[in-house]
This record gives sequence, C-alpha cells and structure tokens, in this order.
Amino acid sequence: MLIDELREKIKSSEPDINVIKSWWKNSNLEKQLEDLEKLSNQEEFWQNPNQPDILKELNRIKQQKEAYLQATKLYDEFQELIELFENEEDELIKLKDDIYKWAREISRLKLNVLLTEEEDSSNCFLSINSGAGGTESQDWAEILLRMYVRFCERENFTSSILDYQAGEGAGIKSATIFIKSKNAYGLLKNEQGVHRLVRISPFDANKRRHTSFAGVNVTPEVKKANIEIDPNDLKIDTYRAGGAGGQHVNKTESAVRITHLKSGIVVQCQNERSQVQNKEIAMKMLMAKLIQKQKEEEKSKELAIEKKKIEWGSQIRSYILHPYKLVKDHRTELENPQPELVLDGDIMDFIESNLIKEKTK
Repeated sequence: MLIDELREKIKSSEPDINVIKSWWKNSNLEKQLEDLEKLSNQEEFWQNPNQPDILKELNRIKQQKEAYLQATKLYDEFQELIELFENEEDELIKLKDDIYKWAREISRLKLNVLLTEEEDSSNCFLSINSGAGGTESQDWAEILLRMYVRFCERENFTSSILDYQAGEGAGIKSATIFIKSKNAYGLLKNEQGVHRLVRISPFDANKRRHTSFAGVNVTPEVKKANIEIDPNDLKIDTYRAGGAGGQHVNKTESAVRITHLKSGIVVQCQNERSQVQNKEIAMKMLMAKLIQKQKEEEKSKELAIEKKKIEWGSQIRSYILHPYKLVKDHRTELENPQPELVLDGDIMDFIESNLIKEKTK
C-alpha cells in the first residue's frame, strides 16, 4: 500500500534527521548567530573593516539554521499528513513526490553538515600499498583498488589510475588513483589506514587460511600551493610505464618518479603519454603530501600529542571471507555480513558512520 511505502520512506530518513539534530545541538551555531546579530546591530558596525566577512558568516549561519528548521519541521508535518490522509489515496499520491524530494534534500543536508572542513570539498589522491606477504598482499591490494574504482563508479565520481606498480606473479605492489568530485576528499579521508583480509588463499595448494594487509593513504588535491619546494631537494627518475596502462606502455620512458630527499616522500605517475605531463601531476601529488605532513605536524603540536602514523598495526577495517563472511570497521564497530557487496564498492555506510562518529564524539 502507498501509505506503508510513505511511512517507510519517512522512517528511513530518521537516522539522517538524528545526525542533523545532533550536529545543530553540538555546533554552537545558535550562540554564534546571536553574537553576530548583536555585533551587526551596533551603530559603529558599518565602520568595521571586517564588516563584509562578518555579514558573510552571519548569512551562512542563517542559511544553515533555516535548512535545519525546515528539515525537522517537514519531518513532523509529513508524519501527521500521511495519517490524516490514510484513507485518501489521491492526497497520498500528491504527497509522495514531496516526501521523496524532502528525503533527497535531507540526505544532501546530512552530507553538508558532516563535511565542514576546508579541504573536504577537494578532489583527492588515493594510494594503495601492499603489506608484507608477497603475492597474497599484492592480490589484496589489487582487490582494494577495484573496490575504490567501483565506489567511484557507483557515486558518479571521475577516477583515473595515475600509477600502477604490478606485483610479482599477481596483484599490485602499489597504485595511486586521482578521484575528482565535490567532497571526494571529505568522503574518503577516513579510508586512510590498514585494511585486513582473511580468506582461503587462491594461491595455496593446501587451501589454508591466510591474513593479508594493505595500506591506504588519502591526500587532498592542492589548488593553491602555499609551500615552496627547493629543486635541490628533489630526485627525479624516469622509467617505462607498465601495468594497467594504454598503448604507450613500455614504449618510452614517460613515467616519472620524484623523491623528496628531506622528507623521504616518494610519488610517481605514469598515466599520461608525455613525461612533462606525468612530472606535472607527480609534483601536484608531492605538494599535497608535503602539505598534509605539515598540517599533521602542526596539529600534533597544538594538541601536544605524538603525531599519529599509519602503521601495519593500525587496522581500521577487516574483511573476513573465511570461516564466516563479515566486514567490520574497528573504529565504529559497524558490520556488514556481505563482503562481496562491500568489495564491489558498496562502502558508503562505512564512510558515513565514521563521519558521524567524528561529528558526535
């Protein structure tokens, strides 16, 4: 029945509504709004040199409050209306489009309140490196690469493989994807860490269970560089592209590897046909990694804590294929009993649960 469908649609939006309510309650925006309104009402306000920025911030918070109030108001109204029109099918049909439109807006609003950091809206570089274990871990790294490519396809993100280092026998040693979309970095930043796979090995003739590890690193694309790189600190190597490339693979030394000697950071790109283009992209990747490193160090000093490093022991998620099937995120405890769907790119639930935890902790 239509009324049951509409009830279920509203109910399915309850988690999003709860996230939005929690965000507003904990954001201190109501107090900021009051303070800015008092400031803007003062007689000398128009002589304030910061007046344009203050008004811009005031309008931004007002819009956020209006969106929050409208979302929660409609949530209550729709529940009342479907009960009121329980026996009036024509009215329910009219209501259906409004409810579905509201649900889509709620979903967008939830993402907006979860992704509020300056870099969240950026494109990003996502790198995958196989752990110890040779063929097993290299195969696992390639499975993860496919998972993220499939995620991008599901979300209509544009992705391109910038670097692909084939493994020995199977899989990959490492790969880097450039992901282009609004909020790409904000959504994928918490994928950084160690991913663990437990399965019956397809490479073991005795069919024993193996555990494999792969590390994921995510950095935002840098639009404007605010850090200078001394050319003397760079070691630039060229080599023939290999792996999952196009017709230019292995014909010319178009691939570029750049090592930043001071930090030890290494980036490489082989996606483009020319060495010049690959060098340009590799420099962007290096810039992004250096800025990320700088920000992590600054944050550590501010918080007076040791800088967190990605190590093989810092597992963020386990993918169990044997003796049972389960994917578990160790930060949020979220579980999914269908690893085949997760490995086909269905990871948005894990992404959102981590963003929600960040906002509510």
